[in-house]
Amino acid sequence: MHLSILVPIYNEVENIPLLGRDLLEVLNGLPHEFEIILVNDGSTDGSTEALDVAAASDSRIRVIHLRRNFGQTAALMAAIDHATGDILIPMDGDLQNDPADIPRLLAKLDEGYDVVSGWRKNRKDKAVTRRLPSLVANWLISKLSGVALHDYGCTLKAYRRSVLENVRLYGEMHRFVPIYAAWEGAAIVELEVSHHPRRLGVSKYGLGRISGVMLDLVLIRFMHKAFDRPIHFFGKIGLASIGLAGLAGLWTLWLKFVQHVSFISTPLPLFVVFLMLSGVLFVLLGLMAELQMRVYYESQSKRPYSIKKLP
Repeated sequence: MHLSILVPIYNEVENIPLLGRDLLEVLNGLPHEFEIILVNDGSTDGSTEALDVAAASDSRIRVIHLRRNFGQTAALMAAIDHATGDILIPMDGDLQNDPADIPRLLAKLDEGYDVVSGWRKNRKDKAVTRRLPSLVANWLISKLSGVALHDYGCTLKAYRRSVLENVRLYGEMHRFVPIYAAWEGAAIVELEVSHHPRRLGVSKYGLGRISGVMLDLVLIRFMHKAFDRPIHFFGKIGLASIGLAGLAGLWTLWLKFVQHVSFISTPLPLFVVFLMLSGVLFVLLGLMAELQMRVYYESQSKRPYSIKKLP
């Protein structure tokens, strides 16, 4: 196997030399060819120079400098696009992931899995700002996606290249890559990995990321349930709204002609109009989304299925 270790870097100047040392120490002991791809995500603290020094010290270390800070997801996507390995192993550059876990990930892949997802069971982060929000988010993601993992936020994972060939990442979607892989029929397993407290540098994560993760989760849910048939998703909402408008209209007529209640004495007529217009708009939105979905598939010659193997 040829391994590609993918590491997004943003303002980690103190950790870069230690990261390169620890990775080479582990990878040199494996019977595999490897490359280490370090993506400089617009660092401003001297990481650029430290990365160039690391690349000059060993030809197996490759550095990609992005023009500005695009975010962890974009940096990881750049690493995937430029990786040449059969096995892709993303990890963080803050030394909280342990390179010593890489052989264990590979051993699990050898059991026939396509994705091995790290689980920081004994996570060394602040409870209120990191662990508690992560616990809630992981539970929600598992319930809404149907892919049960304890730790979506753990960057340390191992993927067979084949399950990532059609993956495109945006926003904060890097944590949802196992979900994309599951949609492609990949066999996924979780493995407990080590997690160390941050010793150098400053964490880039905080409570401010929660809203973005939750919105991405809404997108994931939609893509899972309705991406290839949006008219069903929006159409059902539209028809339900039109149905409620009909019921509200009948109630309005009953009040008018049976109980002699004036239309202007009740908000029901406005409610009927609102529900009817909402229903029509949802149906039209479904039609537009359906057309866009077909353009998406046909313009790229994509198929709404994936083949595992042929006889």
